[in-house]
Amino acid sequence: MSELSGQVAVVTGGSSGIGAATVALLAEAGATVISADIQQPATDAPGRFVPHDVTSEDAWKALLADVLGREGRLDILVNNAGVSGGWATIETTTVEQWRQVEAINSEGVFLGCKHAIEGMKVTGPGKPESKGSIVNVSSIAALIGSAGPAAYSASKGAVRLLSKSVALYCAEKKYGIRCNSVHPGGIDTPIFDPLWQAMGHEAGKAMIGSHHPIGRMGEPGEIGEMILWLASDRSRFVTGAEFTPDGGVTSGLIRRTALAS
Repeated sequence: MSELSGQVAVVTGGSSGIGAATVALLAEAGATVISADIQQPATDAPGRFVPHDVTSEDAWKALLADVLGREGRLDILVNNAGVSGGWATIETTTVEQWRQVEAINSEGVFLGCKHAIEGMKVTGPGKPESKGSIVNVSSIAALIGSAGPAAYSASKGAVRLLSKSVALYCAEKKYGIRCNSVHPGGIDTPIFDPLWQAMGHEAGKAMIGSHHPIGRMGEPGEIGEMILWLASDRSRFVTGAEFTPDGGVTSGLIRRTALAS
């Protein structure tokens, strides 16, 4: 499979979870992939690794310069880096916690979109109908209410509407850059490590999975497949849209727990 042959992709938070699965799938599809993360990926991970802090605009400028200097183009950006910030409620969240979560989950996506557009509008894949694709990983927390965590829900809601704004802006400017958001349900990623430590992995997965109509948690690769589709020309008529691979959680009135992807 080489549908992304010749294209260059950057995945933030690419060292684990959904990010690592996405890196592998994009590379398998033929893309040159750069994993941008604050932690090292596995030694056998495809592509190359660039240490990156999504909250720093200087870091984004340096990352774009590095990618354009070494690979000569940027075609795909997956804004995946994120944190839960713990499960603090509106009463227990501190200002410091709020700002940290928003800086990573919301402001980091804003900076990624801003600087990706700069690179993509000049160095897209050369197809007038599709010069680049930005995929922002949000959460079902952006779509349904929850008593907690407050900061996480707010940050993911911001990503949802920012994605639509970016999509419409790029369409208005005729850049040929698409932007879409993905809203996973409970996915078996390191974001749930505190729960796994408290309950055990299998027991924790069963508990979280029971809140999904499909009867289980999702796997990182299942979200990666959707991201791959949005990154490719197979979705060239799709922009400003939101996708909810959530095992049915948002489809009806069911018992819910605090879920994060």
